[in-house]
Amino acid sequence: MSSYSPDKVVHAERLHGAESWSFVLRRGYTLRLTDIEGGANVALLAYNAAQPLERYNMPDTLKCQHTFLLTAGHCLYSDMGHILLSIAEDSVGWHDTVCGIADRAETEAKYGVGDYQTLRNGFHISGRERFLIELGKHGLGKRDMAANVNFFSKVSADGEGRLSYVAGHSKAGDHVDLRAEMDVLVVLNTCQHPLDPARAWAPKPVQLEVWASGTMTPDDICYRSRPENARGYENTRRCFCQHEHA
Repeated sequence: MSSYSPDKVVHAERLHGAESWSFVLRRGYTLRLTDIEGGANVALLAYNAAQPLERYNMPDTLKCQHTFLLTAGHCLYSDMGHILLSIAEDSVGWHDTVCGIADRAETEAKYGVGDYQTLRNGFHISGRERFLIELGKHGLGKRDMAANVNFFSKVSADGEGRLSYVAGHSKAGDHVDLRAEMDVLVVLNTCQHPLDPARAWAPKPVQLEVWASGTMTPDDICYRSRPENARGYENTRRCFCQHEHA
């Protein structure tokens, strides 16, 4: 379980549907994402804030934890074998790891051309465009795009391996807690899931809260969930041993 308490919150804000957000989540702090209305989707990218060439790696994250989904007890690994974020608490139970984001062509094909001049802040924008806007604020761009996590969204596979979106998966008030195990550049957008069959443009809002949670302890659910995670934490600890024992 996480150590969430309202009096520990150092930052909180509401992120509207189809918006983006980014900042450095310091080691020992936790980001809580809360689905306000139900049916939200939060696409996330994560980078080592000190060296953004190191970033969330979907294949390594899944294979070392023997999973297709992410939920409490799982960690988000970098391509260097370090743990960027850990899921300390989760009321949803399943977060999509493989479906990615939509680009402009896919968004316009599904929802139509909805430009800013006509719709103002309700204009149609793709998840890819939102990510690129946020990455640009940190000197990053197209070459830094990687596979993302879609929090609050679930997909199922049939016998032929075809994926389909599970509507109504996340309910109003559902939340997920992401604890930073390194200083992590977190990049988010709240555009609709690419497999969401709804033809109406209706991206959902989420609440963001950041608080000082402290770092992992040996009884932590993420540390104890798999032997691979214990090794991942040890690999990550080495990055900070000089600082911690100076």
